[in-house]
Amino acid sequence: MSPRRVTQWLVMLFMWLLTSSAYPGDLLSNTMAANSLETSTEAVLIKALSQIRANQIDAAIDDLAYLVKIRPDFKLAQLIYADLLMARARPITDFGQPGFVAGERLENLRAEARARWQHFELPPASGKLPASLVKMSPSQSHVLVVDLKSSRLYVYANDAEQPRLVDSFYVSIGKNGFGKQVEGDMKTPVGVYFVTGFIAPDELPDLYGDGAFPIDYPNPWDRRQGRTGYGIWLHGTPSNTYSRPPRDSDGCVILSNQDFQRLDPYLDNGSTPVVLADGIDWLTPEELLAQRREFRDLLEQWRQDWESRDAQAYLRHYSRDYQGLGMDYDSWVAHKSRVNPSKRYIDVALSDTSIYRYPGDADILVVTFTQDYDSDNLQREFRKRQFWHKDGDGRWRIIYEGNLSS
Repeated sequence: MSPRRVTQWLVMLFMWLLTSSAYPGDLLSNTMAANSLETSTEAVLIKALSQIRANQIDAAIDDLAYLVKIRPDFKLAQLIYADLLMARARPITDFGQPGFVAGERLENLRAEARARWQHFELPPASGKLPASLVKMSPSQSHVLVVDLKSSRLYVYANDAEQPRLVDSFYVSIGKNGFGKQVEGDMKTPVGVYFVTGFIAPDELPDLYGDGAFPIDYPNPWDRRQGRTGYGIWLHGTPSNTYSRPPRDSDGCVILSNQDFQRLDPYLDNGSTPVVLADGIDWLTPEELLAQRREFRDLLEQWRQDWESRDAQAYLRHYSRDYQGLGMDYDSWVAHKSRVNPSKRYIDVALSDTSIYRYPGDADILVVTFTQDYDSDNLQREFRKRQFWHKDGDGRWRIIYEGNLSS
């Protein structure tokens, strides 16, 4: 194939992927060499795309031939491989030649290629962390952060309560995007959720692949907002499909079965947080630490005010929109105004605390801890979850409080 024909092919292949021709040709290779987080299948695909861009067409064909041999169900790799083989015979005028894949399926494959490539072209800023990860609890080994805009799931390990990126995966989300409001809208929710269990593949139709991890949508904040629906899962793909387009689910987050198996060891049923974000705000470790101190001090003041038995000081931490533990704000005020002063002493110890900030514009904190309560006439230990909301006056107050166990 002549250099002119290859150049024409490269321009038309990448005009829908890249807008900047100034991107250094070897940057992707350097990124891949420094980043061992990606699955091998995706790494081979990205390597081939990088080779195409560098006009190393024969090398790209060799890598894609290997990829479609080991992953014959990887439709995107099949498409690019077929295009390159056709380019040897005649000029290619666009990505995905007519007759090979048509219509909506072609657009879906283009979208998948774009999502995968852009992750490698524009990876997360080195050393920065998602703002949502205020504080991981000691018992949480990992947390998942899904950037719904870029179809990417990031896995962070708990390194002495400091998040550390250890893996990332391409994912598919709802057909109609994100921001779920009602049942059947085919959108993926935005918020902070927790894995509630595991459903084995032999209990599910083949559609769900190698299993499913349900999450706790709708959570208390969703219900307060009138959001409906259920059955939001992280799950695999059908046995005859390697991956699905970026927007192809009814609201679930979908990984290839290969990636689902890699994800499995990171998850602790009932405790792994899942942040579904409509875009990620990235902070330096120092900025994240400052945020952690601010919210940790907020929680500590609530604890101290409870121990003080001063009902007025304690109740200032609760929003007038509070609902929880079977009470609204007025009922809660009446109850605590009666109970707290009647105690001779109150001791409250908090442990295994996690704090996650809602993504996007919602000023919401999700705080979970083990509460060891001791007073002159009652001793109990709870696993408790609170939702704090930033009110109009700029103060953070509790809008929901509930027990996870007793």
